[in-house]
Amino acid sequence: MKFAHMSHIWRKPNMSPGERYAQLWRELELCDTLGFDYAFAVEHHVDPKESLSPSPPLYVASAAAHTKAMRLGAMGWTVPLYDPLRVVEEVVALDHLTNGRLEVGLVSGALPAHFIPYKADFETRRERAVEGYELLKAACASPSGFSFKGPFHEYTDVALQMGPCQQPHPPVWFETRHPPTLDYLAREGINTGYVHYVPRDEMATFYRAYLDRWREAGHKQRALINYWILVYVDETDDKAWEVAGPSWVYTYQNIATLDNLIESRMRRGELAGAELLKHFTDPPYMRDHDIGLIGSPETVAAKLRKYAEEGLFNTLLGEFNFGFLAEDEVMRSIRLFGEEVIPRLRDFEPY
Repeated sequence: MKFAHMSHIWRKPNMSPGERYAQLWRELELCDTLGFDYAFAVEHHVDPKESLSPSPPLYVASAAAHTKAMRLGAMGWTVPLYDPLRVVEEVVALDHLTNGRLEVGLVSGALPAHFIPYKADFETRRERAVEGYELLKAACASPSGFSFKGPFHEYTDVALQMGPCQQPHPPVWFETRHPPTLDYLAREGINTGYVHYVPRDEMATFYRAYLDRWREAGHKQRALINYWILVYVDETDDKAWEVAGPSWVYTYQNIATLDNLIESRMRRGELAGAELLKHFTDPPYMRDHDIGLIGSPETVAAKLRKYAEEGLFNTLLGEFNFGFLAEDEVMRSIRLFGEEVIPRLRDFEPY
């Protein structure tokens, strides 16, 4: 398996944005020494109580200055909000800035509220995100001069300031569980992933078909499927739930509010996911029903193995800093995960 530090750069009580950013870089420095494979952040907008992460390039450039080995990226650029040529230019520049450590996550966007200030089209978001990948592929194939015509954008005789550092372009991820899009990603050799708001056994059906298409396409590299979830590790299960349970509840009551998440699941027709979310503010229920990657190193390793087998993923996006966890608690959790959980699962292959 592979392991990532994932961050929404959520606000922390009594902490300024500058202090929160500084804390984030300390987290990444520790993860880098512990052998984490990746560090990722989201792109979110126009919600003053939620994420402090409006800019993937800001995150990647700063993360590169504080790490040496981890691969870095966004999960991901919200392509439909921009002219995609701007995204391409940022990607190739960051590929050099990171000395070839860049991973490119592309997303279509989940919340209509993020689109309104940008006057962006929410209904065509998936098609626009795919167009962004097609443009990236075309531009990196011929950086000294290319033309491109997509469903929404057209360019003639454009040259990039530089070609990519990685060839033919940095690895690409595209978060989706939409079957036609997954077929396209498998043919193109693009990695994918999903969130813990949806039942893993239901999602495995989609990703099993994706893996079949990937094998049929004959790609040399293995497919990577990621899974994002909040993680907390402590010496014992009881201590872990005592410390992290209230912060989990705080997160879903005050930051990533359940009403928005449930509405999003309902809009997608994911009724089981909506029902699952209704229990995210009840830690005893969560613990009894095995919801939440919280516990001792032994418990978290066993849970993660089970989750990966059920949900058919081989890359964990772990959100370690959430709610009002104190920095020493966050760092202890990251250290225990890196020293005692990763070694137990490093050679585990769920598919």
